[in-house]
Amino acid sequence: MMSIYREYDIRGIFEKELNEESVKKIGFTLGKRVEGEYVVIGYDARTHSPTLFGWLCSGFVHAGKKVINISLVPTPVTYFTNYQDLPLASGKSVHSSASVMITGSHNPPEYNGFKITLDKAPFFGEQIYELGREIELMTENIPDNEVYESLDAASMYMDYIVKEFEHLKEMDLSIVYDCGNGVAGSVLPQIFERLQLKAKGIYIEPDGTFPNHHPDPSEEENLEDIKVLLAQEGEIAFAYDGDADRIAVLSKKHNIKGDIMALLLSKQMVNPTVIGEVKCSQVMYDTIRQRGGTAIMYKTGHSNLKVKIKETNADLAAEVSGHIFFNDRYFGYDDAIYTTFRILELIHKGMDIDAEVDALPQVFSTEEIKVKSTESEKFKIIDILKKELLSPPEGFPRIKEIIDVDGVRVVFENGWGLVRASNTTPILVTRFESQSLEDAKNYERHLNDLILWAKESLKG
Repeated sequence: MMSIYREYDIRGIFEKELNEESVKKIGFTLGKRVEGEYVVIGYDARTHSPTLFGWLCSGFVHAGKKVINISLVPTPVTYFTNYQDLPLASGKSVHSSASVMITGSHNPPEYNGFKITLDKAPFFGEQIYELGREIELMTENIPDNEVYESLDAASMYMDYIVKEFEHLKEMDLSIVYDCGNGVAGSVLPQIFERLQLKAKGIYIEPDGTFPNHHPDPSEEENLEDIKVLLAQEGEIAFAYDGDADRIAVLSKKHNIKGDIMALLLSKQMVNPTVIGEVKCSQVMYDTIRQRGGTAIMYKTGHSNLKVKIKETNADLAAEVSGHIFFNDRYFGYDDAIYTTFRILELIHKGMDIDAEVDALPQVFSTEEIKVKSTESEKFKIIDILKKELLSPPEGFPRIKEIIDVDGVRVVFENGWGLVRASNTTPILVTRFESQSLEDAKNYERHLNDLILWAKESLKG
């Protein structure tokens, strides 16, 4: 059961791992860690999310907390409630001390999980592992006690977005978008309509069985339908993951990854501080610095970046996968819906997105390449690589720098290669970039050989 307690969230298979007993205990032990009175709970479109809500609510109530049910919403709406006065039906206006989003994100339909915020900060890493260890020792039976107050947080959120982007009203642009049958469809069409934008969506209806395609816009195969619609009817396209905290942006020429989005979005900020993760292109870091900004490389993971953005008071943070975090004019968390309108705002102000991307230094970058491993060996392989790279094998490309903030990013003469252990799955993630395709392939070959050697050395 400890396998459900992960670096950034709690995640497992409904009824097998996330069952009535375990979920009630999660709510109860979390409730003991909440200092205030109120906890907000929202959930995604998965068929079992309402059932998990009932169990989780019972756990919180047993811990003496009051639950606010915001029902089916995108993850960013749940985060949003942590920063708002919440008008309850009873007439009281309260603040939440914590929030939980019930979501399996982009996992298959049988999965679900919990993204947790305590006192506006992500609850992750050792906090989650400690929670799991405490739950493993619990023998208490927690009764059903599904008592809560309801709140229409989605309407509060939509009102906020419409007000913030009122200047985009009646913008002359053909927008197409794909909600992937995730929860983006619960708010996005209404926002487009209220701003009187020309927007056409596909797979809008939230459906936790995901009948049309897997809700992960970082995978090219899931973008096929929106690319067809963009070619036929659109000038710009957006696609969302299952819980709407990640976005894909497609122009007529480019699939714009998160690091390049950060370059576009930060261009109109004055001397911005931008945080990227270790998978981000060197072009992002170099270009931001050339423009007079500050670029910080940090660990992958939405929880890590939320903590870092608060610590540094950065304006923006980005992951290649499409998590975009705004601290400029916003609250510092990842929100794909909000990011949509910041991208539209750039176009409204006259930015030619394709021209901007075409003007960047041209490099050859691989997608994320996943190397199978095991939970027990993946971090050991990283430790072996760090040691071996201090005295690399004969014929290995010359190393300029080794960055070990998250895994190992090896900076070569004309590019870099990354090997990091995934915090959520039993794989190693690699990525390579260079000014020439030949060099990128060379770096990939040498680092892969070293990974294979490290695997063999673990076998003894």
